[in-house]
Amino acid sequence: MNADFVISTDRTRLDLEFVVNGIQSTYWASTRSRGDVISSLEHSLCFGAFESASGQQVGFARVVTDGITFSWLCDVFVDPRFRGRGIGKMLVAEIVAHPEVKRTNSYLGTKDAHSLYEGFGFQRWEIMRRDKKAAQPEH
Repeated sequence: MNADFVISTDRTRLDLEFVVNGIQSTYWASTRSRGDVISSLEHSLCFGAFESASGQQVGFARVVTDGITFSWLCDVFVDPRFRGRGIGKMLVAEIVAHPEVKRTNSYLGTKDAHSLYEGFGFQRWEIMRRDKKAAQPEH
């Protein structure tokens, strides 16, 4: 799509400080601890967006999946200085084409960027959520 940027799932390329700071700067994860961010990466399929010339990381997304039936796209962000260059589209295109994602039912939750995701076949619909802080039901 854009030769100025490349998407990679190579974990060794991830700039952990960039990812942690980027995730913690979002509306959905501002209270997530550094340790929780790093642990979540270890249990996910991670996609980094990098500037081709410098190798600098400029975007990130991760997917939680069983590789067969279900995948959850989350923590998608692009460095504000690089927005408007198609990097979000590149990330989502690589994600939905990835062998561990493309044959699954894919989900995400977002308050914005609906048109980006709808362009890749995502549809808006209601979803239930159980907060980990919720009280356990009595048996």
